[in-house]
Amino acid sequence: MTDYKTDLNQRYREYQKKRFADGQNYFDPHYAKAGNPPVFLPIEAWRNIIFHPAATRQEKDQLLPFIPPGEKHMWFRSMNSSQVLALSVFGNLAVYGALPALADLKTDEGLALFGKAKISSDNFFMEYKVKYLGEPRPTSLDGFVSGNYRIAIECKFTEAEIGTCSRPLLKPGTSNYEHSNCNGTYSFQWNRVDRCSLSEKGVLYWCYASHLFKWDKNRDYDPCPIYKNFQLVRNVLAAAVTPDGTVSRFDGHALLIYDERNPAFQVNGKGFNSYLEIRNALHNPDLLRKCSWQRIIQHLRGKNILTWLTEELALKYGF
Repeated sequence: MTDYKTDLNQRYREYQKKRFADGQNYFDPHYAKAGNPPVFLPIEAWRNIIFHPAATRQEKDQLLPFIPPGEKHMWFRSMNSSQVLALSVFGNLAVYGALPALADLKTDEGLALFGKAKISSDNFFMEYKVKYLGEPRPTSLDGFVSGNYRIAIECKFTEAEIGTCSRPLLKPGTSNYEHSNCNGTYSFQWNRVDRCSLSEKGVLYWCYASHLFKWDKNRDYDPCPIYKNFQLVRNVLAAAVTPDGTVSRFDGHALLIYDERNPAFQVNGKGFNSYLEIRNALHNPDLLRKCSWQRIIQHLRGKNILTWLTEELALKYGF
C-alpha cells in the first residue's frame, strides 16, 4: 500500500507542475510536505475536478451539481479523492450524454456492467439518498441508477478496505455508547431486544437481508457478517429493495468500482475479501459485481469516447 500511494503521489506532483505551474496558491501549504498528495485550498477545491478543456459555463454548471455542496466528502479537495474521480468520470459521461457507451462493457465476472438498466443522464444520480432502509440519517450512495432495474454504485480509489459499521467503533464515554455499542458480533447485548443495535433503532438491514443473503436473522453470528462489509451490504439492499418495501433478487445489483493497482482490492486484500464474502453469501451472487476504473477507461478509450477525458485521467491518475 505504501508503494502504491508513493507512486500516485509522484504522479500527482508531476501533474501539479504541468497543469498548475503558475497556480501554487491554489494548494493548501499544510499538506505540501513529502508523503502527502496535493490538497487544494477549500475555495479552490473545484479545480480538482476534470473538466473539458473548453467547457462552457453551462457545461460546468451541469457537472458541479452532481455533488451538492453539503455532500462533498471530507477529502474532496485531495487528489486522492474517490468522489472527485467518480465525478470526473461519471459526471462528465452524464453531462455529454455518453453513459450509454458503457452499456456493452462487462464486469470482472463477465456480466453486463449495468445489467438490464437503460442508463442515461436522466436516471443517473450521485450522492443519492436512500430513504427506505429505516436509517435515522440516510447516507448517500456514490452513484445510483433509478428505474425498474436499479444499480447502487460504490466507488473506491486509494481506500484500504470496504466501509465498516460504526457501532463496534463507539468509544466508552460517548453519549450513545451504552445504547448503541456493539462488540462486533450479531448477538443479544446490553439487554437489547434485538441482536443488532441498528435494528433496535428501527434500521431495516436485517429485515431485508434474510431475503437476499444466506443469513438467518434469528441466530447468532461471530463476527457479525455485516460488520466489516457494511458498505457492500448496504449497497446491495439499496439496489434490491424499493421504497415500498418490495425485495427482489433480480431487479438490480450493487456495483463496486476499484483501482486494480490498489493492494486492498487485489487477491487476499481486505476489500477483495469483503467482496468475495458478500458475493458468496448472496442467494443470487449476481446482485454484486465489480469492475476496475482501468477497465471502464480502457473501454472508453477503445471507443474514442471523450478522448480529452481519458487523456487527462491518464495524466493525473495513470489510468
